[in-house]
Amino acid sequence: MVQTAKVTRVLPGGRAEVSVKRQSACSHDCAKCGGGCSELMVSSTVSVIAANAIGAQPGDTVTVESSTRGVLGAAVMVYLVPFLLFFVGYFAAAALGLPSGGSAAVGALGFALGLLLAVLWDRRVRRQQTISFRITAIAAGD
Repeated sequence: MVQTAKVTRVLPGGRAEVSVKRQSACSHDCAKCGGGCSELMVSSTVSVIAANAIGAQPGDTVTVESSTRGVLGAAVMVYLVPFLLFFVGYFAAAALGLPSGGSAAVGALGFALGLLLAVLWDRRVRRQQTISFRITAIAAGD
């Protein structure tokens, strides 16, 4: 995965903290999207530590690469697993003869379990730093 970021500070050990502005699905044109994006969703930034082998300095606009596999794995854990557990819980409860309200409650418990698993996964990824980032280029003009 390749993104554009801004270097906020240089760290020891050939690393740098970079700030990546998150993109919305409608490319920040909420008038066309009609999805009801909030200002927080459109203008939020994420800070990560990246390998800085090319010597980027604070204020530089850089290209940052990360492993696609790690990012996609995180996306599956955050977005797919909770919904999958909701439907598994709902249909399993319905197959056992629970009324629709009871099935929905079991599905909601499955969804909550999925969210808990996503939080635990995030903590593990942060602790073990399984998703790595590296600065590959400094934008022309910086």
